[in-house]
Amino acid sequence: MGKVVFLYRSLAYRNAAADMLRKARKLPRGAERSAARRYARALRDLSQTEAWLEGRLADESRPMTRMRVVASR
Repeated sequence: MGKVVFLYRSLAYRNAAADMLRKARKLPRGAERSAARRYARALRDLSQTEAWLEGRLADESRPMTRMRVVASR
């Protein structure tokens, strides 16, 4: 269930970023357009960070196997 929730959340961030970029393209050049583009970039980065964190949490939740280190002489 967690992966489904993550997928929807990640898709929501990506869709919001795409919508914001579309709105920014319609605006005339200036401070408001730049702010909208920065907001869209932040949403895109957030979706990528969420994906990275989700992958890290999935990796950490696996049981760790102990590896023996054999010293060679």
